[in-house]
Amino acid sequence: MIGHLYEGSLAGLGEVAIEHEDGRTERLPVGQWRDGRPGDDALLDRCEGPTLDIGSGPGRLTVALAERGLPALGIDVTPYAVEMTRAAGGMALLRDVFDRIPGAGRWRTVLLADGNIGIGGDPPMLLRRVATLLDRTGRAIVELGDTTRTERLRLRDGRRAGDWFRWAHLDPGAVGVCAGEAGLTVTTIWTEAARCFAELTPDA
Repeated sequence: MIGHLYEGSLAGLGEVAIEHEDGRTERLPVGQWRDGRPGDDALLDRCEGPTLDIGSGPGRLTVALAERGLPALGIDVTPYAVEMTRAAGGMALLRDVFDRIPGAGRWRTVLLADGNIGIGGDPPMLLRRVATLLDRTGRAIVELGDTTRTERLRLRDGRRAGDWFRWAHLDPGAVGVCAGEAGLTVTTIWTEAARCFAELTPDA
């Protein structure tokens, strides 16, 4: 979700919607990404050691981890989101997950929350990258949805529309296959506040 529309929504400059190819729209949940969602505390409780928050957005999880005393780094491709995280006291880098990431192979926890398993529109490819970032004793925590599919989306504010981009969705029934293709094993799946998560660990 790159571009001025996303940055403007983070800054509170207007309401932005996610538009699907069939014309359906839904409001971009910027308030939740900024202010928090039910189930966040249970998610944070699962994090141990140095934690990488992929697609950290305005940084609510990165900052919350730092406040708990955990070394945490957020990465995001949106400059304003990175600035927001830093202003709130978190550490963040303007970085794509497929770029060079500090500490690769040494992260104890990697987070893909808020649907970020969809980044790039290819969950197996993304999880293969996550596997290279994890310590051998680490774990990835992935938020899941209620369907598995890949689609094209764009952002719209009623007057303007951004470029189309690929986004993926992954449900609990499909995460095991995707994880296996990446050299990861699903160790547990749980729900909290109507959200579903999976914990993945590197294969021995």
